[in-house]
Formats: sequence, structure tokens, C-alpha cells
Amino acid sequence: MNSRTPYIWGHHRRFNTYSNFLQKKFGRRIQKIAVDAGFSCPNRDETTRKGGCTFCSNEAFRPKFCDADKSIKEQLKTGISHYKKRYKTPQQFMAYFQAYTNTYASVDILEERYRAALEFPEVQAICIGTRPDCMDDAVLNLLEDISKEYFVSVEFGIESVFDDTLEKVNRGHGFEQTVDMINQTAARGLHTGGHIIFGLPGETKEMMLYEAEVLSKLPLDSIKFHQLQILKNTEMETYFREYPEEFVQFSLDEYLDFLLCFLEIFRPDIVIERIASEIPVEFLVNTAWNQVKYEQIVNKLENLFEEKDSWQGKYYP
Repeated sequence: MNSRTPYIWGHHRRFNTYSNFLQKKFGRRIQKIAVDAGFSCPNRDETTRKGGCTFCSNEAFRPKFCDADKSIKEQLKTGISHYKKRYKTPQQFMAYFQAYTNTYASVDILEERYRAALEFPEVQAICIGTRPDCMDDAVLNLLEDISKEYFVSVEFGIESVFDDTLEKVNRGHGFEQTVDMINQTAARGLHTGGHIIFGLPGETKEMMLYEAEVLSKLPLDSIKFHQLQILKNTEMETYFREYPEEFVQFSLDEYLDFLLCFLEIFRPDIVIERIASEIPVEFLVNTAWNQVKYEQIVNKLENLFEEKDSWQGKYYP
């Protein structure tokens, strides 16, 4: 494949990027605005497990617009105003229900909060971050109904395809349940996404590369990749200090080499939403790659693809 030939995703970047996907779908820039709708998590209120996922510190992932003390409308109003000033051009927005588990409530409450976000004319889409054990037919019916008017994306925390890993991090469900719910969600015609973490305890690079094969078989539309970052005051920090030999700790160059190999065997029509996590250093046990910014990581990966003359799905069977 030469550089003059577009890839199957219709642009010349070497992997199937989310920004280009949204540009193609909506015909303009779509900006995500994260909101905290005040939901909890069954792994925190001890419905499923006691103590939550060992890697989780929701405060570390909370964008500045997320504030459960403010209404969804107030959060979105602040976010929309910020981005309109920043980019100076008319935009459309996606309300990203990010904090905790955003299907963990009655359907009546879910509908009230989702539709509150959609009252803004600029908001043309919603993204719902959730767990596979917190979805059922009633929630899927609601999201399918909303999708008749708006773009609806469902983002599942997959984290790992290995049940031993999921048990070790106290996830509270197995991979089979994830597969079942991804299949059900995709069958409703909803944009179905996932999130996976590279570097969880006990997993080797070979195991992580195998996940490319497993995930490629699922009806996923998009996915996020995060390297494991050890966060302060979590169970993972304690485990890491006791058993550091169980962790693959990527340097930035090692992570980029790994991602290139992963994406070469990954299904090319799956959109890549993120390739790495970016967390404020005050939350981290170790400084992350000398605070290299996310945009720089993306540029480095794209340069590596160019250098190797490779692309997403190059070796996909």
C-alpha cells in the first residue's frame, strides 16, 4: 500500500482515528464534554464486590468540567462556553457520561439525565461509559429509542479478555459477560465501544498481543487503549509495591513499539479513540514518561508507522 492510496477508513493517517471518524460522520468537528451525572458503581457500593476495581481512582480521571454538585445542564453550559471560546467556530458537541457507571440507575432516572443533556441544540450525540454487568434490555431499549434521533455511543470497560486478570483486579464480572453485552448492544445498531488496559498484573506482552485477535472478533465499532498507570491510594499501588515483578512497565518507546505490533494485527475497521492515558502527575506513583503530552504520543506513533511503512490491519488475516 503506497502513501497515495487511502486506507479503508478513507484518510491517509496510518490508523483509523476517532477524530476523522467523527468528521466524516458529522461533517464538522465534534467535541466531547465529560459530565458527572451523579451515578455510583456496583463495585463501589458493594453490590458486586467490596472495594472497587484495584486500579480505580475516579478523581484522577475526572475532567475539569465534571462536577456532580452541578446539574448536567450547568456542566454542559460551562463546557460549551469554554470550547466555543477556544475554537472560535460553530461546533457540535457530544455529552460524555464518564464518571463511574452511567447505566447504574432506574431507566426513568437514566432517561431524565440523558435527555437533559440533549436539550442543548448544540449537543448532537451522547456517549455512555458503563460496565457490561450494568446493562439490560430496558436500558438497551432506552438507548435504541434515543438513537433514532441522536448518535448514541456505548463505551464498555473491558479492561482485559482474561478472567484471571479480571479476578485479580477485583472487576466483578468475567469476559464472557462482556462478550454477551457487546453482542447485544451492537445488535441494536448502537455505536459499540470498549476500553482496555495494557500492563495489568500477571499479563505478558504476548498475552496483550493476543488480545488483538480476541477483540477483533467482537462487533466493536471503536476502542480506547490505556497503559496501566499506578495511582496513589489504590489497592493497585499496594499490590505493585509488593509484587513489582508481575507488571510489564513500558517505557514510552516500548509502548509505541508494542502498539504498532498490536495495531498491525488488529481489525482495520475498528476506530481507535485513544492510544494512551494521560493523568495529572499528582495522582501517580511514578511520573508518566516525563510528562509527554498526549498529542506528542500520537505524533510519535504516526512517525513510527511511517518509518516502518506500516498501518492498522497490515497483517490482519
